Parts: sequence; structure tokens; C-alpha cells
Amino acid sequence: METTDAELVARCRSGDREAWEVVVRHRHSRVYNLAYRFTGRADEAEDLTQEVFLQLLAKVGSFRGESQFTTWLHRFTINQVLMYFRRRNSRRDRFSKVLDELATTPLVKYSLGSKLIDRIALDAAVAKLPSGSRSVFLKFDVEGYSHDEIADIFGCSVGNSKSQLHKARKKLRHLLTLNGSAAVMS
Repeated sequence: METTDAELVARCRSGDREAWEVVVRHRHSRVYNLAYRFTGRADEAEDLTQEVFLQLLAKVGSFRGESQFTTWLHRFTINQVLMYFRRRNSRRDRFSKVLDELATTPLVKYSLGSKLIDRIALDAAVAKLPSGSRSVFLKFDVEGYSHDEIADIFGCSVGNSKSQLHKARKKLRHLLTLNGSAAVMS
């Protein structure tokens, strides 16, 4: 006996694990192919597919049955992919801004001409940060988390998160200036 999508969704809402496995098994390739069409990369498509199904598990109750489940899942997948691109672009923009800000520090801009060297110097400087400052710096400036989210992740106050970020940026400027001075002197 063939189970309809509406029946599977109803069973998923009630916590039926077997129904969930059927949904994932039957819809995995459709979600993956859609994600792959957007990204053009197998690794990103697989990550997005997992993210879609994780979000779907949490939001399957929002399917009202006004359309086919496959239509709803298609739109749901597209929304997840678009949110992924927004997050990714936001993180990339933040990291570029941090590189630009750090590159304007005296001597660093002069001595570190290419972006590749800037990134190598920045990676080396980030590795020298104290673990707390480094963690907050990476979460905020590289991964794009807000101070509220960072405070929740690390179990600290928003003020502590802001303070750690300030300390990290100050230390990075100092380390990159030293790196620039060493390069100029050699």
C-alpha cells in the first residue's frame, strides 16, 4: 500500500521516525539536485541538502497541505539555498572588510602588497591570539555571528563578546604592524 505525502507529513508531525526516513529517502535526490543547480558544487549541494532536511524536520508542521508536498518542498529548498548564499556573502564581505581595515595599518599596507600575503599574515596573526579573543573574532568577523549569538554560544555577556572582539582586533593590528616592520627592515 502506497502512502501519500500528506499521510507521511502527518506521521512526521507526530514524531514517526519511519515516516521521516521515507520522506528523506524519497526526496533526497530532488533536494540535492536543486541545491546543486544553484551552487554547481557537489560538496556545497550535499551540505545544503543536509541543512534543508534538518530545517524541514523542525518546520514540517508548517506544511498546510494547500499545495503538493513536492511543490512546498521545492520552495522550502530554494529559500534555504538563498539564505545560505546571503550568509556566505555576508561572511565573505565581513572578512574582506577586516582585511582591508587591517591592511591600512601603517607599514602593513606598504610591506604586504598582495592579498595572498595579507591572508597568510592575517592567518599567522590570528593563530597568535588568545583563544577567547580568537574564538570571538572568528565567530563575528569571519562567520558572521552577532554578539548576541556569540554570547549564547560561549555563555558570556554581550559586553564580554564586544570586549574580546576589540582586544582581538587591537592585538591583530599590533601583530601585523610588527610583521610589516620586520618585512620592511629585512
